[in-house]
Amino acid sequence: MSRLDSNTALKAMVVFRKAERTLDAKGSCVFKKYQITPTQFSVLDVLHTKGEMNISKLIDSILATSGNMTVVLKNMDRNGWIYRHRDENDKRAYVIGLTDEGRRLFETVLPEHIARVEASFSVLTEREQLQLIDLLKKFKNL
Repeated sequence: MSRLDSNTALKAMVVFRKAERTLDAKGSCVFKKYQITPTQFSVLDVLHTKGEMNISKLIDSILATSGNMTVVLKNMDRNGWIYRHRDENDKRAYVIGLTDEGRRLFETVLPEHIARVEASFSVLTEREQLQLIDLLKKFKNL
């Protein structure tokens, strides 16, 4: 018997990660269609929902690293999806917001993304989806 078979926690983690990769693959076709990355979509989502914010708050909101975010924001600025200006409260920092083009892109991608997520999760009943949410929330306190 392999160690994986006898260790439930290890097996659960492997199954969880495989499920995550499968879901990411199913969702990535929408992002590829619009030539955006999942991180760029997350930035669009946060800015669309919460409005403009400084970079450190944005990084905290999407759980990204500052090094990665610099490249992401540079590319999004180049594409005309976001704007940046100095933070009035902290001249060392920048505030990021959505341009009209960024807002239009998000509003175009979002319905297709939602449809893809709903299709992927249709393998579970609504009750099972709620159970999964409750189970996954238990990891929040680690």
